[in-house]
Amino acid sequence: MLNLSIMTLYPLIAKFFWPALRVLALFSTAPVFKEKKIGNKTRVGLAIVIAILIGQNLPDSHIEIISYMGLWVAIQQFIIGAVMGLTLELIFVAVRNAGEIIGLQMGLSFATFFDPAAGGSMPVIARILNILVTLLFLTFNGHLWILNVLADSFILLPVSANPLKGDGFLAMVYAGGMIFKSGLMLGLPIITLLLTLNLTLGLLNRLTPQLSIFVVGFPLTLSIGMVAMSMMMYTLAPFFENMMKDIFYQLAKILTLLA
Repeated sequence: MLNLSIMTLYPLIAKFFWPALRVLALFSTAPVFKEKKIGNKTRVGLAIVIAILIGQNLPDSHIEIISYMGLWVAIQQFIIGAVMGLTLELIFVAVRNAGEIIGLQMGLSFATFFDPAAGGSMPVIARILNILVTLLFLTFNGHLWILNVLADSFILLPVSANPLKGDGFLAMVYAGGMIFKSGLMLGLPIITLLLTLNLTLGLLNRLTPQLSIFVVGFPLTLSIGMVAMSMMMYTLAPFFENMMKDIFYQLAKILTLLA
């Protein structure tokens, strides 16, 4: 007769409990996986399935779940997963930052949509670019790369009570500079074009005060901005691909420094 007790299942539960915490923290912060359109039950179920697939190849940590050491390890797993997810989110924040600046120059900063992912309002240009790069992220198999990095993270940072090093968090702060650097590089051609147009309209307003620049300026700026954005679409895919390569390299560096 087969007898199952909590004492016999406890080692098996502990083996998959720690990977599940890291996976769940990653899915709560990583792009695509953290979307509110994905229900909490679906996210938790997917995290459990992936934790089982990854955890069966991991050695036993021999850490009691209900203990002070278990609490410390649980917090550590949440931090590791959150660091991975927030680092990958930087490329999307950079694109949205570029969209906000472009929308401001085009005069569309007042046109906002509610973003369910960010939980607030987002300019229409930033929303469009965010949707496009999300599709590009899936096209370039970014979600599969996330799972690959997740599996490799248990080799660099195994489940243990060893403290994390502060160099990894400092590297994450430095990686945050990508928001401004890459965002400005993405929107710089359109920003420069619209700035030149605004300077030209300003000179015309000073030379010919009879010409109503405010009537002509907005539709002209909007039209030229739309044409410039359509030309930018040709370079968006390779630019975002380079951003993905850079952020995954930075993530590998952060995990190495944390270890």
